[in-house]
Amino acid sequence: MARYTGPVCRLCRREKMKLFLKGPKCDSMKCPIERRPYPPGEHGRDRPRESEYQIQLREKQKARRIYGLLEKQFRNLYEEANRQQGITGENLLRMLELRLDNVTYRAGWAASRNQSRQLVRHGHVNVNGKRVTYPSYRIRKGDVVSLRDKSRNLIVIRHNLDTLDQQTPPWLEKGAEGMEVTARDLPLREHIDVPVREQLIVELYSK
Repeated sequence: MARYTGPVCRLCRREKMKLFLKGPKCDSMKCPIERRPYPPGEHGRDRPRESEYQIQLREKQKARRIYGLLEKQFRNLYEEANRQQGITGENLLRMLELRLDNVTYRAGWAASRNQSRQLVRHGHVNVNGKRVTYPSYRIRKGDVVSLRDKSRNLIVIRHNLDTLDQQTPPWLEKGAEGMEVTARDLPLREHIDVPVREQLIVELYSK
């Protein structure tokens, strides 16, 4: 499976904001953007004024990096969102939120989406009682996502449940002492707290 293997904190610096890709480290003073709040590279401090295209590109890259998708995956999701009824940008964010790795992260079982993707890949997550190992699996309304019985006592999951102060979004309902969540509805735009202006992504891909 293709994935980004470079320095993660460099991505946050490029977007000049915290994308919370490393879990608790992003909230500490060890976060590189606290010490170097400018893009990486030789000309990071004196980059020229951004054009309209650059602003749109940065919004797309920001969303792609937050959810951990490659360009082809992201473009395919956009094209599917564009075919659906409703507002294309909101459709895109909704489909990103309904990915299994994101739901696992929103449930508080993982400190980051990268860690939640690993939990799914290693077979620790069930959907409606059946093991699913595809991070891109899309959750539907009424689906029950739960941790497998043997996985509920893992130290990393117990630590995340005890220490992470993460609010469960309104469209998810927790149950079984936090070991399962139910998608009681589809996420609305006001329920998605990612710092992305989705209309700029639509304008970029519409050119």
